[in-house]
Amino acid sequence: MEKFESIKQTLDFAIEREQEAVDFYTGLAEQSDNASLKKTLVAFAGVEKGHKEKLQAAKAGAFAAVGNVQSIDLKIGDYLVDVQPSPEMSFQDALVVAIKREKAAMDLYSDLAKLVSDSALVALFEKLSREEGTHKNSFEAAYEEHFLSEN
Repeated sequence: MEKFESIKQTLDFAIEREQEAVDFYTGLAEQSDNASLKKTLVAFAGVEKGHKEKLQAAKAGAFAAVGNVQSIDLKIGDYLVDVQPSPEMSFQDALVVAIKREKAAMDLYSDLAKLVSDSALVALFEKLSREEGTHKNSFEAAYEEHFLSEN
C-alpha cells in the first residue's frame, strides 16, 4: 500500500491517474469505428488532460511549498480498475471500464479533499471529484441507452 508523505507525492499520484485516463480515452478513440463515439472519447481525453494540467499547476504553484502532510494510506487498489482495454473490447465492455475508471477517479479526489488542509487544494479536489462524477454519469447514461433500454 502506498503512503503519501507530502502534497507533492499526492499530486504526483493524481497527475499519473489523469495521464492514464488521457491514454485510455485516446486509445479507445483510436480503436473506435463509430465517429460519434470517437468524438466523445477524444473530448473526454481533452477534459482529463485539463485535469492533469490543473494538478500540475497546483504542484508548481503555492501548494508545492505547503510541505508535508500526515502520512496517508490511500489503499491505492481501491482506485485502480482491474480490466485492461483491448482492441477486441466491445463497446459495452468499454463503457463498463470507463464507468469504473470515472468512479475510481471521483472517489480518489473526494478522499484527497478530505485529507488535505489547504483550502485551495480542497476546492480543487472537490471540483475534480464532481467533474469525474459527471463523466461517470455520462457513461452510465450511454450504457443505459444502448444496453438497458427496451428496443
